[in-house]
Amino acid sequence: MSPTELDLTLDGPALTAALVDFPSVSGEEKPLADAIERTLSALPHLTVDRHGNNIVARTRLGRAERVVLAGHIDTVPIADNVPSRLDGNGVLWGCGTSDMKSGVAVQLRIAATVPEPNRDLTFVFYDNEEVAAHRNGLGHVAEAHPDWLAGDFAVLLEPSDGEVEGGCQGTLRVLLRTTGERAHSARSWMGSNAIHAAAPILARLAAYEPRRPVIDGLEYREGLNAVKIEGGVAGNVIPDACTVVVNFRYAPDRSADEALAHVQEAFADCGVDEFVVDDHSGGALPGLGHPAAAAFMKAVGGSARPKFGWTDVSRFSALGVPAVNYGPGDALYAHKRDEHVAVEKITHCENRLREWLTS
Repeated sequence: MSPTELDLTLDGPALTAALVDFPSVSGEEKPLADAIERTLSALPHLTVDRHGNNIVARTRLGRAERVVLAGHIDTVPIADNVPSRLDGNGVLWGCGTSDMKSGVAVQLRIAATVPEPNRDLTFVFYDNEEVAAHRNGLGHVAEAHPDWLAGDFAVLLEPSDGEVEGGCQGTLRVLLRTTGERAHSARSWMGSNAIHAAAPILARLAAYEPRRPVIDGLEYREGLNAVKIEGGVAGNVIPDACTVVVNFRYAPDRSADEALAHVQEAFADCGVDEFVVDDHSGGALPGLGHPAAAAFMKAVGGSARPKFGWTDVSRFSALGVPAVNYGPGDALYAHKRDEHVAVEKITHCENRLREWLTS
């Protein structure tokens, strides 16, 4: 097989290996996007559109419901773990095996082998998920062509170890800055220590009691934590500036505005001189009460669990499309040098999705 083409007659594990051997680090996805576009355009039951390096393919069968299957085609930088390697225990190793080329392989297999699904299907393959949010290809498509993403229910094939993960947490990162006055450390009384001034912030964080709300039967766990602290000038200088970087992971029953207000209130009396929002992405409700979600859960089996982390289900939620995460990879191995996926998980996810879409 040419390294510039994809063969959709391969089974799921073999197609995953081919995708892993097709490097597509964030920002370098064009060759893979080209191959996906060419491959899907050859399937007569699909209409294929492109925006940048983002490919959207749709059936137009007039079904009562439309389901979106979405996945990102980029990976983190390769760590001497390409080409892929299949061991004797049925485990495929390599960059992106878990996050999330095994999920993309399942998408492509469904696109190729389910020409007349019981629901209309939209397949979304997008770039730049592993980098800054403003580069995210799904976000670009949502802004330029929101109608391409319309649907009744969405499944993001992010790594979930073959289990359904409902919705996702929101994430807010803020910079809490304190100021002081420089002085020689031998004459510290002549200055004001900005690092010491951050003590109330750290005390508030240490005493914080996070919520554990239950939504659609899933218990989410919030967290408010310092993830970085910066301050200091030299070993003999009283510092005049300090920044505590705080990350708030919040349950999807809070709106983005409510989450921001909560964090502002939490540090209102802590002597913060400057409060800066560094990054913010809202959460997504699980939407498990939707009929399509109920049918999906019945087909794939098992029980749903909450998603601890942020994924692009949030973007679908913002468009009014309930979404879940369901993919063959294991998030615990995402981005690791020893990233891998069990091939039976790939086959299992593909078979369960096919059953849901054809029964």
